[in-house]
Amino acid sequence: MLIRLCQHSFHIYDLLIFSGALTLVVYILLPHRFALRYDYIDQSHIEESLLAATTPNVSTAQLVAPDCSYKEVIAGSTFVYDAFHREKIHRGEEIRQGGEFQPEECRARFSTAIIVPYRDRQEQLAAFLSYMHNYLRLQLIHYRIFVVEQSDRKPFNRAMLFNIGAKIASSYGYPCLILHDVDLMPLNSGQIYACTALPRHMSSALDSWRFHLPYRTLFGGVVAMSSSQFNMINGMSNLYHGWGGEDDDLYERLKVVGVEICRFDPAYSEYTMLKHKHEIPNENRMSLLRSASLRMHTDGLNSLVYNEVERRLHSLFTHILVET
Repeated sequence: MLIRLCQHSFHIYDLLIFSGALTLVVYILLPHRFALRYDYIDQSHIEESLLAATTPNVSTAQLVAPDCSYKEVIAGSTFVYDAFHREKIHRGEEIRQGGEFQPEECRARFSTAIIVPYRDRQEQLAAFLSYMHNYLRLQLIHYRIFVVEQSDRKPFNRAMLFNIGAKIASSYGYPCLILHDVDLMPLNSGQIYACTALPRHMSSALDSWRFHLPYRTLFGGVVAMSSSQFNMINGMSNLYHGWGGEDDDLYERLKVVGVEICRFDPAYSEYTMLKHKHEIPNENRMSLLRSASLRMHTDGLNSLVYNEVERRLHSLFTHILVET
């Protein structure tokens, strides 16, 4: 079969060979843009990779309780994003004011602050809270959900809201932070919401990417990081007003201090993304990214300026309303 392009005739096999060669060249020159395969922690090593750390009230409240075991939670990982877990909260009386939970039958080995930046997504937040409270209590961890809402009408500053949430969660004594977009839901029960020795990209198999990782340095959506690691890199940049760039900036900060990231087996890292209207892109994101390593010591937690309008303990979450 011959195909005519720009007054030249090409056999279809020639075009296939050319396109294959071009793909190979791009892969060699830009290998980080392809992530068909990447290193991950397999199921047999997940539990040993987790950092056991809790807030002081966990150890004092359950002095005689046995430690919770996570072997069955991990080994028995199963699909739970179904109507039963999504549509309503079960056993809501177990959840403390402020969206906090800890198991009573055993002593949790992990205390986690889930930080959710938020504005104008009421339906998604309601869906998130219903599902995540059902999901997280399957894991026998101690957790609390912090929703940090931007009240002003400036372009949405997701990274600054994460910084605010991290600062407040640390004041409550949480050793592990999970930075979590409100529109992402884990599909399988074994994705333990606890920190690992290395910062972890949790949502590496997203349905909108056909459960493939677009590029190896992607570090956004849902990430887990210890409070000490977050402080070490001065948190995230406060300069990304609007959509895009802040996650890559975060990865650059880790790269500067020589900290690698990790991921779990893709079977444990599957997430679905709820449909939503996209935020306005940040036109300055590329220029900001080019200076990420130069700014990290002066732009972040140590330059954080905001006004806390209100802090309220709701039945399902701790609400932090702020002006940026």
